[in-house]
Amino acid sequence: MRLLLVEDDRLLADGLASQLEKAGFSVDIGRTARDARVLGEQEDYRAAVLDLGLPDGNGLDVLAQWRRHQIEFPVLILTARGDWQDKVDGLKAGADDYLAKPFQVEELVARIHAVVRRSEGRIHSVLKAGPFELDENRQSLKVSDGQEHSLTGTEFRLLRCLMSRPGHVFSKEQLLEQLYNLNESPSDNVIEAYIRRLRKLVGPDTISTRRGQGYLFNDAI
Repeated sequence: MRLLLVEDDRLLADGLASQLEKAGFSVDIGRTARDARVLGEQEDYRAAVLDLGLPDGNGLDVLAQWRRHQIEFPVLILTARGDWQDKVDGLKAGADDYLAKPFQVEELVARIHAVVRRSEGRIHSVLKAGPFELDENRQSLKVSDGQEHSLTGTEFRLLRCLMSRPGHVFSKEQLLEQLYNLNESPSDNVIEAYIRRLRKLVGPDTISTRRGQGYLFNDAI
């Protein structure tokens, strides 16, 4: 999952990005309101973490602009502890959740997963497609014979993207956008390499190639 983190405190932002990447997210960092507006409108994110106190504006104004422009990815706002009015204003402006500073990274990760699940119409942290079960918390895959396999961060992100919409064809460009952030420059054949590795776990027919279009996950196999 690709995530936008908007936080002007460089040390905090870099630390959070590192922890979020370990939790299975690909993270772009925005440090200003302008960064947030531009990235939110130009890139394809599954969720955003938005600090309200930005050096060049209020995060609430950024959120309101996103929603006016029909940008609907889930947003979790960060606010100072005790600022209840910020929480109320954020929820009214279209936020999906909030978290008060200081906070534990584990709670932030859990809340992000929760708002993404709700946006996808799911309740549980296990994503099921056909006989396969992808555990978001453990980043592991249970296959049809009951065996459980641990996944690398990239394998997890790729499989989660495919399993989130069985039968949907994802282009190589769409998959690259979800797997890597703006600072990374993956080679052209990286998707093919990871697809080959995942097919060893789920079977060659479970992930189909549509020539000239992309890849899809067959949940009826």
